[in-house]
Amino acid sequence: MTSGFQLNRLGQIMQPEPRNPHEVEGVLNPGAARGHDGQLYLFPRLVARGNYSRIGIARVKFDQTGDPCGVERLGIALEPEADYERLPNGGGGCEDPRVTFVEPLQRYVMAYAALSSIGPRIALAISEDLFHWTRLGLATFDPYDGIDFVHVDNKDASFFPVACPNYAGKMQMAMLHRPLFPGTLPEETACHAGSREVDLEHESIWISYCPMPLEGIEPPQLGVFNSHHRLATPVAPWERLKIGAGTPPVLTRHGWLIVYHGVSEIAGSGSGQLCYSAGLMVLAKDHPHEVLYRSAEPILKPELPQEREGIVPNIVFPTGIDRRDDIGAPDRFDIYYGMADNRIGVARLDVPDCLPPGCAVDAPEAKV
Repeated sequence: MTSGFQLNRLGQIMQPEPRNPHEVEGVLNPGAARGHDGQLYLFPRLVARGNYSRIGIARVKFDQTGDPCGVERLGIALEPEADYERLPNGGGGCEDPRVTFVEPLQRYVMAYAALSSIGPRIALAISEDLFHWTRLGLATFDPYDGIDFVHVDNKDASFFPVACPNYAGKMQMAMLHRPLFPGTLPEETACHAGSREVDLEHESIWISYCPMPLEGIEPPQLGVFNSHHRLATPVAPWERLKIGAGTPPVLTRHGWLIVYHGVSEIAGSGSGQLCYSAGLMVLAKDHPHEVLYRSAEPILKPELPQEREGIVPNIVFPTGIDRRDDIGAPDRFDIYYGMADNRIGVARLDVPDCLPPGCAVDAPEAKV
């Protein structure tokens, strides 16, 4: 019987293609989803000169043992076209997608960061086949207890694949996201040496809900997210400066599993250099706003040269997850992650028979 979550690197899966202008500044942070054909598709962020980002499509190749070993590039899923994806100077971006097959809709839903003059915002698109995407516009939010989710940067969003009960027990669509309120960027929180006060409402991952789309509307239109619950806030030293959502939730024997990111300073760097690592949470199956387990230490941190050296050094950034039902291993998950904002790596996560002891799931004293 295994006693803990085991994660092992399988290697680099994708790097910038030589002489490809779409990728000159990196390929990173991919969404991942199985198509109706059973194949696994990645949706990497492709960064052209000037930080101009598109979302590509690639089919994953596997070796004889079933491990991912490479990709076949298939084109572009989305590139900046809408006003909310473009900057006045011609720049802009479609960034860091997370892709989920939402069963009640029988559609794939992509949540991505759209970069315009107002900053990054959560944008949504849907597809029936992973190759043709229809934009749904920006996600919209009602305020909550005086908190304005609309007029702040927001990123790292992903959907649950099934309807979930909100705080009142009504079955709705549920989305994880991380609003970036002023003062909560890692570069800003890093100025607080040692322990610091954490603003629970403004430094957390949130779960928000919206009503299911009305039947017969094509394409399905998502409503306003008007039920909000603070899910998790920084607790451990390795996530002291910031936490954010990572891979979309997937159901395991223990509940909903997500691999999220945390940010800390590199000890002894003397220059405020940041380190992005990955941790793990398990949420209750029937009430996903409840955290059942949270790893006390990161399950993945920058160690390889490809993770420590790149466009932005010292980053592992999980965004894609694939349950390996295709090889009869439902307790194995392959985690696809950005490496130093320049390449894409993959690691194997094995789910244990029992949940191991974890760290505190929240920071009631608001200190880390």
